[in-house]
Amino acid sequence: MHNGFDGTAEELHFFGAMAAVERGYTVLAFDGPGMPGPRHHQGLVFRPDWENVITPVIDFAETIPEVDNSRIALLGLSMGGVLAPRAAAFEHRLAALIAVDGLYDLGETSVRNIPGDRAEAERLLRADSAPELDAAIDQIMAKDPIARWALNHGMYVMGVDTPRAFNASYLDYTLAGGIAERIQCPTLVCDAEEDIFFQGQPEQLYEHLTCPKTLMLFTAEEGAGAHCHPGAMRLANARIYDWLDDTLTNTRP
Repeated sequence: MHNGFDGTAEELHFFGAMAAVERGYTVLAFDGPGMPGPRHHQGLVFRPDWENVITPVIDFAETIPEVDNSRIALLGLSMGGVLAPRAAAFEHRLAALIAVDGLYDLGETSVRNIPGDRAEAERLLRADSAPELDAAIDQIMAKDPIARWALNHGMYVMGVDTPRAFNASYLDYTLAGGIAERIQCPTLVCDAEEDIFFQGQPEQLYEHLTCPKTLMLFTAEEGAGAHCHPGAMRLANARIYDWLDDTLTNTRP
């Protein structure tokens, strides 16, 4: 299991690792490029071809005596909800995939507040010069401390120098163009009723999957309606690992 845009491997203790151990699973929690450990200590930034991250992790996992190599599952949290599915599209040793929560196209978050159609927004984001868009992003950063943090952190983890370049980098993190359709293993797509970041994205991912698939909605009434369900982690973990128990039982040789 791995985290996303700003989370750590250590944080995963509370976001599912300990709950999985309680079920009897062997858990390998790790930071990939762009995540805190590799970014701070090795200078590694995020990369969209996440299969090149997961394949060596699975190679390593297969050397652990406690691991059943025929039943290795991958769980991605937050931005990991697009990274893990991207990896699963090309790394077919996985027996199950869990996206908490599901993401189909990070680029949608970059273009949704830019006037005009998607093609024009992408052109502006990738342009050598777009002073009006740069000024608009600067105004947002001046007024909104959350946006200011996200854009500054995004520049750091993507290894780019401007807020617009960070937004442009998100365009490469997508499962469109037939990538989602290449996933073969049973997949659980989690969805949060009140997700303020990626509303509607889990449904998009689910619709494009051609593998055995489940869409699991968590609600505000349950206390689990926020992004990645921090208000009701025990409930979320119980439902997620019930699904994984059933799925991996069905894949037992």
